[in-house]
Amino acid sequence: MKTTSTKQNRAARLLGWCGALGAALWLAGCAVTDIGRAPALPAGESVAILPIVNYTETPQAGLRAEAIAESLLKTGGIANVKRYPANLNPETLFEPAERESVGKALEWARTQKMRYALTGAVQEWRYKVGVDGEPAVGISLKLLDVSTGEAVWSATGSDSGWSRESLSGTAQKLLRRLLAPLRQG
Repeated sequence: MKTTSTKQNRAARLLGWCGALGAALWLAGCAVTDIGRAPALPAGESVAILPIVNYTETPQAGLRAEAIAESLLKTGGIANVKRYPANLNPETLFEPAERESVGKALEWARTQKMRYALTGAVQEWRYKVGVDGEPAVGISLKLLDVSTGEAVWSATGSDSGWSRESLSGTAQKLLRRLLAPLRQG
């Protein structure tokens, strides 16, 4: 009798683990990320936030991604994070413009004696069409060496949330994963 009970317990545990593994794999299918090896950022390193280009139909998606990235870097231990001046960004709510200001913002970062600069692009920032309207986000980032303008790190990813999740929350989770190699501590 005891062996039957033990076998049932083992079978139940195995079934539970299989279910948990299946759920984890299913949830992982909602997100895709490719993240490069980041340079070691010493404590006190300076990072400028440059324009994140908005390739979506959603107004100011790039500005929203910049704000979230800036906050995540600061809370991740990078104390010296500076955002480029607002006058270098031509994007407005009613008249979105192409972001040709990355070069000007990089020049600004050089005048500020910044070591690195974070820039990138937003490819998707919307709620999906349909009954559930899940949030969907796609972002690419790159870290530039300010002195040379060369990319020293890059990451790209996309994620979608559940129908009751916010778009900014989904973006924050994705950006946290993408920026993890740059965060300190």
